[in-house]
Amino acid sequence: MNAPDRADPNVQQPRAARRQDAATAPLDVITMGRSGVDIYPAQVGRHLEDVDSFVKFVGGSPTNVAVAAARLGRRVALVTGVGNDPFGRYVRRELTGFGVDTSMIVTVDTAPTPVTFCEIFPPDDFPIYFHRHPAAPDLQIRPEDLDLPAVAAAGVFWISVTGLSAQPSRSAHHAALRARGRARFTVLDLDYRPTLWTSETDASAEVQAVLPQVDVAVGNLEECRVALGSAGPVDPDDAADRLLAAGVSLAVVKQGPAGVLAATTGERVRVPAFPVDVVNGLGAGDGFGGALCHGLLAGWPLDEVMSFAGAAGAIVAGRLGCSVAMPTADEVAAIRAAAGKARVAP
Repeated sequence: MNAPDRADPNVQQPRAARRQDAATAPLDVITMGRSGVDIYPAQVGRHLEDVDSFVKFVGGSPTNVAVAAARLGRRVALVTGVGNDPFGRYVRRELTGFGVDTSMIVTVDTAPTPVTFCEIFPPDDFPIYFHRHPAAPDLQIRPEDLDLPAVAAAGVFWISVTGLSAQPSRSAHHAALRARGRARFTVLDLDYRPTLWTSETDASAEVQAVLPQVDVAVGNLEECRVALGSAGPVDPDDAADRLLAAGVSLAVVKQGPAGVLAATTGERVRVPAFPVDVVNGLGAGDGFGGALCHGLLAGWPLDEVMSFAGAAGAIVAGRLGCSVAMPTADEVAAIRAAAGKARVAP
């Protein structure tokens, strides 16, 4: 399945050559899961059949989170799979340019690198179309492909529920979680994409099986509803309470324009959304995620972490691309200063 090791830097290198320093210099962040190429219309406000030209970006939620954390100065690696094709080479090249360690990316000969199309109708309509068939390379990651010592040692280990949707990726994710042993800042992004699952019931069952193994859960209200197996809408506080009861130490419930709720067993903060003229909302959650990793590692108070992450997400929502839109720390500081220093709601 996997391409043989060769001198070509675009091909997966032997495990020992990739993370020899894991024990002495653990990475700040390792993300694991979906990757590919985003194909976005150059003309906003048109359906795909009416678009004249497109632009491409490296994409996939855990991939974007890795880029976001790297843009904030963190040492980051991505665990994923790409095809042995031009788009696979493009993903590696772009991530290297963003400062993301690509040595944990597996090349899969039997599946093409996925592409994802979207339509852009600001402020809140962004239909997305995944082309991940017959099998996406990131779902072909096997337990034996993982550098488990590096995963265990990382300051933050971030996974998305998409990686639980199929084998062998599901087994690889469980192996990684066992290696972590529910260490601090083991994060589950509740990033639920209905078209990537056989059913919502299956998604709920898989998520509930791993919630006790993670330290942090992050999702919007709909993603929380699916994760918790609820038939109807969930209240933000109820969602946070139920995620905490399921075993996580920190529940982060994103509410779009209504801001974000973050809860532990001893603290609950609400941070309002930052004002932004939305261009494309698809990458805002990933910008939030990379900034969340940064704030957690910095040891900031919970309200400060959420304010910083919310500002980062707002910046991304105001830009067309996702990975290329991830802000620097100076850009986040600027938008927070413009909005006023006190960002925590009463």
